[in-house]
Amino acid sequence: MRERYPMPEYLQETLEGAGLLEVYEARPPYQRNDYIGWIERAKREATRERRVQQMLQELAQGDVYMKMAWNPGRVKGEG
Repeated sequence: MRERYPMPEYLQETLEGAGLLEVYEARPPYQRNDYIGWIERAKREATRERRVQQMLQELAQGDVYMKMAWNPGRVKGEG
């Protein structure tokens, strides 16, 4: 089972500031958890910031998850 990561305050503030919190919350739970874990595991602040920026860009684009194409209209178990 995957480790569950709590939302860090700085990340929630960043999402709110970018106007992307609702977009983030609309993503499947596994994606939200993966983003937080990936960002939090960064050892260097520069790496963490780069990962936050990638997440923001992907959320704004809407059809990308971790540099992979993602179809938000298709939910696991449908079809």
